[in-house]
Amino acid sequence: MSAPLLMITATLLFATMSMCVKLASENYSIGEIVFYRGIVGAFMMVLLAWAHGGTLRTSLPAMHFWRSLTGVGSLGLWFYAIEKLPLATAVTLNYMSPIWMVVLLIGGSAFRNTGNSERVDARLVCTVLIGFAGVICVLEPTMERDQLWGGLMGLLSGLLAALAYLHVAALGRAGEPEDRVVFYFSLGSIAAGALATTFIDEWHTHTLQGGALLLAVGLLATLAQLLLTRAYNIGRMLVNGSLQYLGIAWSYLYGIFLFDDPVTGIALLGMGLIVLAGLAATRLREYRRAGDINTMAE
Repeated sequence: MSAPLLMITATLLFATMSMCVKLASENYSIGEIVFYRGIVGAFMMVLLAWAHGGTLRTSLPAMHFWRSLTGVGSLGLWFYAIEKLPLATAVTLNYMSPIWMVVLLIGGSAFRNTGNSERVDARLVCTVLIGFAGVICVLEPTMERDQLWGGLMGLLSGLLAALAYLHVAALGRAGEPEDRVVFYFSLGSIAAGALATTFIDEWHTHTLQGGALLLAVGLLATLAQLLLTRAYNIGRMLVNGSLQYLGIAWSYLYGIFLFDDPVTGIALLGMGLIVLAGLAATRLREYRRAGDINTMAE
């Protein structure tokens, strides 16, 4: 399966997972959802490795640690934003990760060119400005004052997601298979979720509906993560990042039909600007000969 098709499928699975997270958050804390998502993911990866006759042992524990730290942090903040914000808004903020990648690219280029005459590509700067203009449009009509914290956490989840994707790409270049990458990410989710629930929140008893939602979150997230990891291993980073924006459309539909989220022209304009910024970043990445963002993860 090609990288674009892998990403398209992953966006649909992630959007469906986010819908399940919003429903599950009515009965469970964010730490619990992260914990059980990790339990399901780790179990699936053990089965997958056993079926393929592979091993989950790794010679790159430090790389997996940093990937898990950024990935689990992004996951927890994203789940928090999903709980506090309209579904499409939370997903849009998390999917700012390709724009954050461009920010990292600009910062890396500026650092490497310190003292040189070469300047940061102005087109990349414009791409970032367009993306953040879209964020303003998305947040302004949909976010109440008491949702400000959720909006900030959503933005931060996108930044951490960008860093996590850089680590995923680096692990792929180092030869780590997808199941091993997802397995150690799942272990990180288990540890972080257990700590957060035990020391910050509390454990809740299960109901049939609640258990089904937690299982769905784990299954959908793990399958989507496998597809995403594979796509980043074989495809172009910013192309994959731009295709992730399809998740906004899926989530917008879920929000309208299941949660009665508001439909406003300015919000749609903002989503369009963010998608435009992602597509522009993709084109610029194709023509860029030096300062490839991939080198930042090496």
